[in-house]
Amino acid sequence: MKKILVLILFFNFSNVLASDFSTNFTMKTFQQAQNDGKIVVVYSWNKYCSTCAKQKPILKQAKEDFSDILFLDFEQTKNKNIAEYLNINFWSTIAVYKNNKQVKMAIGLNTKDEIYSLIKEGI
Repeated sequence: MKKILVLILFFNFSNVLASDFSTNFTMKTFQQAQNDGKIVVVYSWNKYCSTCAKQKPILKQAKEDFSDILFLDFEQTKNKNIAEYLNINFWSTIAVYKNNKQVKMAIGLNTKDEIYSLIKEGI
């Protein structure tokens, strides 16, 4: 009985954490931004991922702090075509694209300093 209760609480908590998550990545938007010479940060997440829940508010702030960069994200398990296209195989992956190629990528970063450093290195 305790195990069931713990699982119910876990899934409810995970859904609360994931409430701010949504997929805004489209191939058209990504390709157009690249063709226009924009830097693009792509973020792969999963609603049950605790690292992703830590990353999301940092990336939301980064979107404001790096207003000249396009931030796109997608749900890893539901958007396998995007993951395959970008060769991103894990949740919590952050990748920076510039001049039609991936210039930086990291998995599991969960502090503002780490994430901002990755973005700055890709600029």
